Amino acid sequence: MAPKVRSADLTQVFEWNDGELARREDFLAAEEPLEIRVGENPLSVTMRTPGHDVELAAGFLFTEGLVRGRDEIHALENSTTDDAGKRGNVVQAKLVPEAEPDFDKMRRHFFAASSCGICGKASIDSVRSRLLGAPDSDFRIDSRLLVKLPERLRSSQEVFERTGGLHAAALFGRQGDLLVVREDIGRHNAVDKVVGWALLNGRVPISDCVLLLSGRGGFEIVQKAIVAGIPVVASVSAPSSLAVQLARELRLTLIGFLRDKRFVIYAGEERVTK
Repeated sequence: MAPKVRSADLTQVFEWNDGELARREDFLAAEEPLEIRVGENPLSVTMRTPGHDVELAAGFLFTEGLVRGRDEIHALENSTTDDAGKRGNVVQAKLVPEAEPDFDKMRRHFFAASSCGICGKASIDSVRSRLLGAPDSDFRIDSRLLVKLPERLRSSQEVFERTGGLHAAALFGRQGDLLVVREDIGRHNAVDKVVGWALLNGRVPISDCVLLLSGRGGFEIVQKAIVAGIPVVASVSAPSSLAVQLARELRLTLIGFLRDKRFVIYAGEERVTK
């Protein structure tokens, strides 16, 4: 029997309210490291909220360009044994031989991608060099439908309702139907879980969906969306300058400040209809 996944932890806190101090219980979003391995070789460690770890690993392998499709992943297994007898924080991937990475090269890549010195042009060129396909230019989303999506996302955020401390990513169809929602303490992890879900269910490229984010749309989010073939990325907050540049160069529709009856289109306005 698989161990129960704990996405939130209960703790004791003191709450000050209008001059009164009281002790009460509160929920915290769980955060634990997840190590992704290819065979026995450690590839990456990310801090994440436990849950949907196999999807997270699949999405990471795909959006980071380590595999080009589901058929290059032979197996993904969530380790459930460790020294303490608790659930494991390791996902082991078995890839087809031709997809086995050069681990020295991969470690240099992940180090460089997380450093402050990498320039925007180099980042965008690296994405363009492994682009699987441009987002569908024929996809359209109705603006009146678009403004309804944040509330639909919020009502589906189960762990956020208890903790107030998680990001969410969701895929909506062109008619506004919610296909999948994933929560995580990291924005990029939530997106990888969504993309991983699509990859494992044979839905990549994700050419007929809107990716909605509960936080901001940064460069790494737009990069992952483009690799997955997503035509529209919308968020309730602001994108970064590099995210906008990447979206404009690679023809993705990028929307920010999607709140109430207002939003701002930073790129790809032709996909949004009145």
